[in-house]
Amino acid sequence: MSSSASKKHAVFITCLIILWYSTNIGVLLLNKFLLSNYGFAFPIFLTMCHMSACAVLSYISIMFLKIVPIQRIKSRSQFLRIATLSMVFCGSVVGGNISLKYLPVSFNQAVGATTPFFTALFAYLMTRKREAWATYTCLVPVVAGVVIASGGEPSFHLYGFIMCIGATAARAFKSVLQGVLLSNEGEKLNSMNLMLYMAPIAILVLLPAAIVMEPNVFDFVVSLGLEHKFMWVLLLVNSTMAYGANLCNFLVTKHTSALTLQVLGNAKGAVAVVISILIFRNPVTFIGIAGYTMTVMGVAAYGESKRRYS
Repeated sequence: MSSSASKKHAVFITCLIILWYSTNIGVLLLNKFLLSNYGFAFPIFLTMCHMSACAVLSYISIMFLKIVPIQRIKSRSQFLRIATLSMVFCGSVVGGNISLKYLPVSFNQAVGATTPFFTALFAYLMTRKREAWATYTCLVPVVAGVVIASGGEPSFHLYGFIMCIGATAARAFKSVLQGVLLSNEGEKLNSMNLMLYMAPIAILVLLPAAIVMEPNVFDFVVSLGLEHKFMWVLLLVNSTMAYGANLCNFLVTKHTSALTLQVLGNAKGAVAVVISILIFRNPVTFIGIAGYTMTVMGVAAYGESKRRYS
C-alpha cells in the first residue's frame, strides 16, 4: 500500500470510529433525554421507532445503495430462527430503554459492561463451551465491580437495575443464540442482512405491546409533538442514529481487527459515562467510579485472556 493510500485508509478508519462513537453514544444520551423530558415515558414505543428506522434504512442500504449484497432467507426454519432472535433482541432493547427511565446513563453503562459474564454463562449452558480458568477468573472483577458500583450509586433504583440486568443478559443470550441458530454456513447472515429481517418482525411484536402496555401512546405522542415541535426532530434523529449505530458497528467490525474492536468497545463505554455525567450532572461517588473502573478493567482482561487462550 502506498503512503498516500495508507494515509487515506487511516483517515477513513478514524472517521469511521468517530462516527461509530457518535452514533452509539448519541442514541444512548438521546434515549435518556427523551425518556426524562416532555413526559415521554414510552420505552416500548421508542424502541418501535428505532426498529421502524432500522427496517426502512436497512432496505434502502441493501437494495438501493448496495452496501452489502442481499442474502435471501432459504427456508421456513431459518425464518423462525431469525424471528426468535428478533424477539430476544426486542427484549434486550426495551429492557435497556426502560432502565434509562430510572437509572443514570453512567450506572446503566456500568451494568451493561457485565455482558461478557452473561455471554460466558450462556455459552457454557447452551453449547458446553468452556474457557480457560484464567479467562473465568477475569470475570470476578467484572461482577464485583458492578456490585461495588451498585452500593455506591446515589440514584440506585431496584426496578431500573433489574431491567438493566435483564437487558444485558438478553443481549448476551442473543449473541450466543445467534451462533447456535445460524451456525449452518448456508444460513449465516451478516449483521446488515440480519437487521433487514429482524426489524420488521420486531415492529410486529412491539406494536401490540405498545398498544396494550402503553395505552393512548399514539394520541399522547401526537399532542406532545404539537406542543413541543423539537420532540419530533429529536425522535427522528434518535431513530436514525439507532440504525447508524448498527451500520457503523458492521463497518468498524469489517475494517478493523477483533482486538481493535474490543479495545474501542471498552473505551466507548467509559467515554459515554464521562459525557453523560457532564450533560446530565447526575451525582457520582468515589465508590461508584471505583466499581465501574474495576468492571472495565475486568472486561479488558477477559478479552485479552480469551484472545491468548483461544
